Amino acid sequence: MVAPFGRPRAGRAWIELIQTFVPYVVLTAAMILLARGGRPWLALALSVPTAGFLVRIFIVFHDCCHGAFFASRRANRVVGYAAGLLTLTPFDKWQRSHAEHHATAGDLDRRGAGDVWTLTVSEYLAAPRRTRLFYRVFRNPFVMLGLGPGLLFVLGNRWPPSGGTSRERFSVHFTNVGIAAALVVAHLTIGLPTFLLIEMPTLVLAATAGVWLFYVQHQFEDAYWARRPAWQPVQAALEGSSYYKLPLVLQWITGNIGLHHVHHVQPRIPFYNLPRCQAAVPAFRDVPPLTLRRSLQSLRLRLVDESRQRMVGWAELKAELRANRADRAGGRRAGA
Repeated sequence: MVAPFGRPRAGRAWIELIQTFVPYVVLTAAMILLARGGRPWLALALSVPTAGFLVRIFIVFHDCCHGAFFASRRANRVVGYAAGLLTLTPFDKWQRSHAEHHATAGDLDRRGAGDVWTLTVSEYLAAPRRTRLFYRVFRNPFVMLGLGPGLLFVLGNRWPPSGGTSRERFSVHFTNVGIAAALVVAHLTIGLPTFLLIEMPTLVLAATAGVWLFYVQHQFEDAYWARRPAWQPVQAALEGSSYYKLPLVLQWITGNIGLHHVHHVQPRIPFYNLPRCQAAVPAFRDVPPLTLRRSLQSLRLRLVDESRQRMVGWAELKAELRANRADRAGGRRAGA
């Protein structure tokens, strides 16, 4: 049923490229003119829509990593490398980590590759105090969605992966050289202060939105988590990936990535085919949507409770621990 939608359409792909890259370039140019014309606050105001198109560029990059945007492997790599320069993300390095994410999503026995650090309740309680403290800090929304995204894209992507292939190392070095070249050109033309004024807010806003999307697509209350051999990949795709139902404007800006359950069932479907695929397959339509308002509740979720097969927050964990202590105390009194 999904196979027909996994075929890229060259004409539609080029339209998506024009609709995505041209507005980004025009808005960036407008920001430069405003900043150099003595109106930096207007330039900063434009960073919001510019960041939206940068998110869309990352979705193009994401599809190229899956080999889904174009039918041609070479075209996917060329466009992917170009989009990777704008999003500060090395193509081959990210392609590998993201492929591992798809292969292990919802699998409690194979966490840690290309996903958000997530512990189970039992793992958290058994961890040393230092690990628990670091985990609490890491999962704090102000860190995970505030400091984290900028650090990930600006610094984290600058290093080759340990044990990576020559292609992965090349992609990191290529991206780093491209960034350095952009800084040199900016210094010789518009000046580094102007360049950083327009690029850094745009990048941080886009990175934060991207990390939020990635987080909410797999971190919701009844998200599927299982251990092997019970873990089932199709069930993990349908029940462990959200159908994030966004307003139409946001759905367009984010390249339909909210239809994440469809994407995880078949990653080779280009983002411009996802809505048609969802409409055609009853199993996709039956997945309950995660609304924008309800998605905000996922910010309180911290741990996977295997006994209840759901994600919980600190308040629920404390309540459960108090109830367990009360039960043990009651049992001791009854025994006495």
